[in-house]
Amino acid sequence: MKKPENHILVIFGASGDLTKRKLIPALFDLYEQNLLPEKFAVLGASRTELSDEDFRKKADEFLPSAKETTEFKKFLFYEPVTPTEPDDFKKLKVRLENLAEEKNIDPNYIFYLSTPPSVYESIAQNLTEQKLSKSEKYFRRIIVEKPFGSDLDSARNLNKNLLHCFDENQVYRIDHYLGKESVQNMLVTRFANGIFEPLWNRNFVERVEVTSAESLGVEGRGGYYENSGALRDMLQNHLLQLVGFIAMEPPVVIEADAIRNEIVKVFQSLRPITEGQVPDFVVRGQYIASTIKGGQVKGYREEQGVDPNSRTETFVAVKFYIDNWRWGGVPFYIRTGKKLPARVTEIVIHFKQVPHHLFNNMGIAGPVDNQLVIRIQPDEGILLKFRMKTPGAGFQVQTVNMDFHYSDLAEIRLPSAYERLLLDCMQGDATLYSRGDAVEEAWKFVQPILNAWENNPNIPVYGYPAGTWGPENSDKLIESGEWRYPCKNLSDDGTYCEL
Repeated sequence: MKKPENHILVIFGASGDLTKRKLIPALFDLYEQNLLPEKFAVLGASRTELSDEDFRKKADEFLPSAKETTEFKKFLFYEPVTPTEPDDFKKLKVRLENLAEEKNIDPNYIFYLSTPPSVYESIAQNLTEQKLSKSEKYFRRIIVEKPFGSDLDSARNLNKNLLHCFDENQVYRIDHYLGKESVQNMLVTRFANGIFEPLWNRNFVERVEVTSAESLGVEGRGGYYENSGALRDMLQNHLLQLVGFIAMEPPVVIEADAIRNEIVKVFQSLRPITEGQVPDFVVRGQYIASTIKGGQVKGYREEQGVDPNSRTETFVAVKFYIDNWRWGGVPFYIRTGKKLPARVTEIVIHFKQVPHHLFNNMGIAGPVDNQLVIRIQPDEGILLKFRMKTPGAGFQVQTVNMDFHYSDLAEIRLPSAYERLLLDCMQGDATLYSRGDAVEEAWKFVQPILNAWENNPNIPVYGYPAGTWGPENSDKLIESGEWRYPCKNLSDDGTYCEL
């Protein structure tokens, strides 16, 4: 693989949790695979007063203790910067120039905003004032973490203000779900196989499900989650982006804009859910106190930082349609929630049943429809469910599994999502990053739901015991059939289910 051009990566919010848990370990993994540029530096920038040496010592806390990390840590530097303080950006510019000269690195810069969204615009503006946001000769890129806005208006304003400072092709809106190997493999599964693509439409597909379940609760982040909720935190970004990959038309070439153009077309084809339709198409819930594996579990309203009368949803399920030639009339169902029985993200394509009833009264064991399950996490892989005859006399029919697991490719290393996405940005490949118009179209779809919840207090928030699959009312969204209840393990789901 071709190495990226020499550059300096500036991480704003370098003393924060994301840098510790994801970014530095991902950079170390790239270093170990010899994928970093020949000449490279990481400049941490945050309010905390640290020296270069302090920052390197802190890196030890989240780098593998069993490995030699001394050479890697020589790439790490630090500069105290307050995002809203213009004078700090003057010092940052001087530090970047000195670092580039000292290490003989071309002044190509990537700015990673691992900060609260409230300071995104301040950072972009201050970088622009110091003439760091654009260069005729060298590349300048900015990576923006989610949440990208809290509603349609704030997303539009953030887009507009960022684009005053950077061009659209410089802005990389990161969605770590799109960095997962199984998401990218969806394109190959669909467009490289003659057995799938001809069936991937309204003529053969009954419905499509997307589930993203978390077994954890808010884990001390109640204050943040109160202002977010499941719709903003997961559905508007991660799950709708997955829908874009499932439903898109084949791009002409495997190239960032071609792929992202097709995803935008999907979002533009989403049938709007009006405020009045929200109770029929959307179910929200909130986990309540329960007993899991013999232990008492608090309800959401009892979590630290949460309003005792909170109506913030920890679960949301939505039914919707995509009004285009490929998907007209096919219902899509997406759901996400906290304190569910398993941590799992997967896509299920339910194929239509055969038109005759030859074997329908033969005691079928398992699902009656054929299913293609694309597992995003954990136990990444693909599962196909189809019917076979049970050995013995007669025509007893049962559902069997045919599966592929990424773990079967023992010699292939699965990169982490951040590892893949950081490398893509270094190489100038925006394929797996969200484009501004796609973000706005996604917000346009969910905005009426937010409005309905705000304007109509009679829309219920259903309680569901922690450790269950959400409110029973979400089952009523599906007119024929039921949700697939996934297990941690992908293919032995009919044999045992570790929850």
